[in-house]
Amino acid sequence: MGTRVSYPVEVKQKAVEMRLAGVSMKEILRELNIKNKTQVQTWVRWHKAGDTHRFEQPVGKQYTHRKGPEYSSELERLQAENRYLSQQNEVLKKYNELERKLIRKRQSNW
Repeated sequence: MGTRVSYPVEVKQKAVEMRLAGVSMKEILRELNIKNKTQVQTWVRWHKAGDTHRFEQPVGKQYTHRKGPEYSSELERLQAENRYLSQQNEVLKKYNELERKLIRKRQSNW
């Protein structure tokens, strides 16, 4: 079994926007560095159902609306939040780098 990947809310929203705009699944996966097309399909399904609050919930922890995991201490909650934000930063750095490369590539083709 592979490792689970957590994508930031911004990437999920961008993927949904691109898909609704008619961008091909291959291009979305490549540009946003998403590993599986079913993940994007799930996000689009949530978006269409109005369940965008689920974008903020951790992988494998899809709780009911407005509820999240219970932590035994404030420290544990803060550590989980720190891990999540660190993952968001890493993915956004990769996304920004890919976007810069794409822009340079398009400019060089002119």
